[in-house]
Amino acid sequence: MSSRFPIGVQIIYNPFSKLFIISTLIFIASCTPVNNFSKKIILNKNPNNIENNSNKEIFVQTKVDKKQKNNLINQEIINEVEIILPKTSNIKISKSLINSFELSVYKKNIDNVDFNINQYLDLKDLDKILKLKSKPGKIFIGTLSSEATSVVKQYCDQGILFFSFTSDKSQAGSCVYLINFFPEDDLIALFNYFPKESKVALLYPENFYGFNINNIIDPIAAESKSIIVNRASYKENLSDARKSIKKLSKYEFRKKELERQKKILENKNDEISLNALKKIQKFETLGEVGFTHIILPDYSIRLLEIAPLLPFYDVDPNKVKFVGTGVWDDSAFFNEPSLQGAIFSGIEKENRNNFFTDYQYIYKEKPIRTATIPFDLVGIISYMIDNKMNLNMAYDFLNDSKIKFDGIDGKFFFSKNIIFRELDILQISKGYAKKLN
Repeated sequence: MSSRFPIGVQIIYNPFSKLFIISTLIFIASCTPVNNFSKKIILNKNPNNIENNSNKEIFVQTKVDKKQKNNLINQEIINEVEIILPKTSNIKISKSLINSFELSVYKKNIDNVDFNINQYLDLKDLDKILKLKSKPGKIFIGTLSSEATSVVKQYCDQGILFFSFTSDKSQAGSCVYLINFFPEDDLIALFNYFPKESKVALLYPENFYGFNINNIIDPIAAESKSIIVNRASYKENLSDARKSIKKLSKYEFRKKELERQKKILENKNDEISLNALKKIQKFETLGEVGFTHIILPDYSIRLLEIAPLLPFYDVDPNKVKFVGTGVWDDSAFFNEPSLQGAIFSGIEKENRNNFFTDYQYIYKEKPIRTATIPFDLVGIISYMIDNKMNLNMAYDFLNDSKIKFDGIDGKFFFSKNIIFRELDILQISKGYAKKLN
């Protein structure tokens, strides 16, 4: 029972099995001192980058025959849910998600589900938890990396249902459902909003998020009525940012064109030419940049440095719409002069204000942005248990894309075991971001 709330919340912290603790103590007593976790996996920022595959041979998938499988999918969902998160890697994320589950259970007054918190040290430890806890109808939530999710996936034939926070979409399928925030949703919302025949440029950072946006944007643009006409990237330290912006906006070409026009007008003595010359003396370049919108998928201090550079190199925000993704959803950006009138995909802050306010009041710290995910998830699980769904019914329920859930981050549904969110378009103006569509 939690002491943080007046009525308490049933959340059981169970980081290790008793058997594992006893075995570890026996091992330590009988051996010389060593670092027992020297080969533990450090979760990567890039979920596709697996640093250590040495433990893969310990995970053996259990095969079941057709009759057993039919029995498993008819097993009713168990009202005891296991949350499994890393203990030593990504500590802040794990802590924030655990807090969020606790707060969500309290705010939604969930009394038909018990949530057990399990924290693992490495993949071997994760496998021990799964061996101990897996049974038909069991729901698991957690893991942050692709590799940890693949370990849980080995237990799908045991009749479990698993919700994972990994961003690696290749892990979706079988019993695994992905519940992260995915940038595809942002881009789909933006390209659906752009006016017909918009010409779009992309300026992205050379990091995992930027490369991912660059990789997924083309097929989304191809399905829209807009086209991508130019793109450029810059290093995370911004050392080549000016060069990249010049290239994207054809700055040098347009500057040379201005000088050429000046020389032509200087050789003429008529009044019209002299007035035209006087007018263009104020310009840095001549001609159009060639795009109507520029997508800037960046955040943190880099966005506050990149955005003002664009007008400096004659990418006029009055003529070119500055566009962002969900990573712009931070009030720190809303007073930047060069971003006034800019748009980005997301949900208005008011939708989650109460949740974030309660979180900060109770836990005395700011939650991570993904802390809203458990709020929606515990509601879905509670609904499935209330309706006494078996595994087969749960799969049909989750896979029905016609069913749209009204969540704290907007409406969402599952398609091919991956969550999809219907996002709004927000516009920045004088310290606020307001919905347009």
